[in-house]
Amino acid sequence: MDDVEIEDVNEDSPFLVEKEPLRNQDLTSFTDIAGEVLSLYGWHLLLVAFVLFLLVQQLKKRSSGQSASDTASAATQDAAFVAQRQEAMEAARRRMQEELDAKAVLFREKQKQREEEKRRQKLENYKGIVMSQDEAASSSAALKPKTDKKPLRSTDYSPLSGQGGGTCSWRPGRRGPSSGG
Repeated sequence: MDDVEIEDVNEDSPFLVEKEPLRNQDLTSFTDIAGEVLSLYGWHLLLVAFVLFLLVQQLKKRSSGQSASDTASAATQDAAFVAQRQEAMEAARRRMQEELDAKAVLFREKQKQREEEKRRQKLENYKGIVMSQDEAASSSAALKPKTDKKPLRSTDYSPLSGQGGGTCSWRPGRRGPSSGG
C-alpha cells in the first residue's frame, strides 16, 4: 500500500474549470445599483421629488379654484339645508320637552293621589284603633266590678320627682375618677 502516489493536477489539464464565487443574485445586484445611484445622485433625486410634490399641490389648488364657483352655489344650498335641519331638530326637541313635561305633571298627580290615599288609610287605622280602645275601655270598665279598696298611692305620685312622701331621694354620683378597669 505504500506504492500509491498522489499527483497534483496540472493547470494545463482540460478537465479543470475555474468558477466565480457563488453570490445571491436575487437582490444583490439591485441593491448594488441602487446604492450607487443614491450615492451619486441622492440630493438631485430628493430635489426632484420635492419639486414634483409642489407641482401636485399647485394642480390641486387650480382644480379646486375652478370648482370654487360650484362650491359657492353648493354652500348657499348647504346653508339653507343646515338651517332647515336645525329648525326641524328644534321642533323635535320642543315636542319631546312638552311630552316630558306632560309626563311629569301626570307623575306628580299620581304621587299626590298616593300620598292622599296613604294619609286616609293612616287616619282610618288611627280612628279604628282609637275607637277599639274606647270600646275596649268601656267594655272593661263595664266588666270590672267596683271595689271600695283604697289605692296604694295617690294619683299624683311620681318616684322621680322626689316628692310624694318617699324616703328615698336622688343623690348625685360620687366625684372623682371612675373606679374600674
